[in-house]
Amino acid sequence: MTRPFRPAFRAAAAVGLVVALGTGSPAYAGDTSGGDTGTTEPGQNNQPGSASSASSGNGTIGAHIQVRQSKAGGSGGSTSKATSSNANWKPPVCWYEPMYTPDEYEEFIKSSYKGAQEPAASYAKKRADEDYHKGDKGLWWQVQFRDDAYSSLCPVSTDNWEIWVPPAQPKQDPHQLTPETLSELAYNSTKLPTPPVVLSPSSDRLKVNLATRVKLDGDFDRVWTTASINYKGVEMAATTVATPIALKVEAGTADADPQSCTYDLVKGDNGYTVDSKDAGCNVTYLRSSGTGTYPFKASITWKVTWTDSANPDGPARQPGLPDGLSTYEQNVTVKEIQAVNR
Repeated sequence: MTRPFRPAFRAAAAVGLVVALGTGSPAYAGDTSGGDTGTTEPGQNNQPGSASSASSGNGTIGAHIQVRQSKAGGSGGSTSKATSSNANWKPPVCWYEPMYTPDEYEEFIKSSYKGAQEPAASYAKKRADEDYHKGDKGLWWQVQFRDDAYSSLCPVSTDNWEIWVPPAQPKQDPHQLTPETLSELAYNSTKLPTPPVVLSPSSDRLKVNLATRVKLDGDFDRVWTTASINYKGVEMAATTVATPIALKVEAGTADADPQSCTYDLVKGDNGYTVDSKDAGCNVTYLRSSGTGTYPFKASITWKVTWTDSANPDGPARQPGLPDGLSTYEQNVTVKEIQAVNR
């Protein structure tokens, strides 16, 4: 079950009590344990899944974002979290998500900040002075975290851990949840199949000066992941689509010519394939591995696009996402070809 992002935790982060109280873990007045209180917030239901389960392709992120992934292609082999080809790309740390009606927000503030010391008391008074926007049309949106844990990297001001969003919002907050944010969360949750590479000769029988043929085995196709929210009338979705476009193999030793080869993948009846039998580039080992092995690596490059719906065939949107990578490494044994003297 999803652990709700407990009010005790939010209250502390929102008003900087972690610093004010000099503690190393989030807390607020009245919560001295520092542990999960198990409290369910007004308007929020416990849901299956968690940020960690979402990373495996399905689950819940934040409070109400659902993540669902298609079958991860391949032939039933292993999968791993997609790696971005851009080392500088990072998924969002936090965002505002719809959470409360005015009445629910009043209940949340009064229950969470009851008996709170400063500066939490001032934060609660600020919301009371606004009368929680009771009688107004709209929702209170609250900060949520990707990994369900407070992060100092969150760019949201601690003076506005919740924001009021009317139906006709004149200007959207830059950290408010959008389809683009959902696409980045979907990308970060995507699992990609490890390359189902088959070598010929087999990995334990490679030969010196004999080209190594490479094939992909099984049904190897595109993968898509949808992140969506449908809560209190706020409905949006984004789907990332990862399409395999190239296979790169690396010999794992300088004693090979060439040391690496890259092949374009071709769409066939059963997915994307490659067979390097007649290719102009095939790894050829120049020296045996002796009593050891060489670390042969195969990497698939995936072109990743996204669309602002739950339909993977929808039109691609901008800004684009970086290519994804999935990698598999295996040890190979290379032997000398034995000559037969007669």
